Amino acid sequence: MIEVQKLNKYFGELHVLKDVDFNVNEREVVVLIGASGSGKSTLLRCLNFLEMKDSGSIYINGELIEPDQVNLNKIRENVGMVFQHFNLFPHMNVLENVIEAPVHVKKIDKNEAIKQAKDLLQKVGLEDKAEAYPSHLSGGQKQRVAIARALAMKPDIMLFDEPTSALDPELVGEVLQAMKNLAREGMTMVVVTHEMGFAREMADKVVVMDQGRIIEEGDPEHIFSNPQNPRTQQFLSQVL
Repeated sequence: MIEVQKLNKYFGELHVLKDVDFNVNEREVVVLIGASGSGKSTLLRCLNFLEMKDSGSIYINGELIEPDQVNLNKIRENVGMVFQHFNLFPHMNVLENVIEAPVHVKKIDKNEAIKQAKDLLQKVGLEDKAEAYPSHLSGGQKQRVAIARALAMKPDIMLFDEPTSALDPELVGEVLQAMKNLAREGMTMVVVTHEMGFAREMADKVVVMDQGRIIEEGDPEHIFSNPQNPRTQQFLSQVL
């Protein structure tokens, strides 16, 4: 569903992604791990065209995507994104946050959008918070609303950029549970996270990044029990 070839990205003089080759199959959960500053979030943002690549190719569902494509927004609709800091609209209640894009971007009938939104809120365990405003929610609840909001666009692929790193430790579990439920339903997911337990339990493939390169990838058992690259060994010794 995603294929990346020889992807390079610079911020000024800084070479952030270096010839990255990367692929994600349908219904696969791929977890990106590595030290802060290794390029994980930048890779994710390139997949959703929030950052534009400097060179290389990105294919989504077999289609080569270029930034100047007329249908870029249409392609973006198929790639849901959940951010570290939720990015909910503070002046809208939970239900309004979830229906905003389906109604205004996909032009779905409002009553139908509300019905779908309520189903999604039930899915993430927040059906009783439909009328609440973000300021009255915990961080974990806000992040689950953000997941429901991304799902409301019916994406083929979900990207998660450190979805639990801004949360208090006791709230992390409820967000990871919502993500695990999604994975079990067969959603194709790419997750940047420092939650090694989630990576070990839910990933089909773990990809290790270091200084803008993919240095190792494989199934969780291989990566966590028998890492080959010295940098992977060093990183895991510090976080496990």
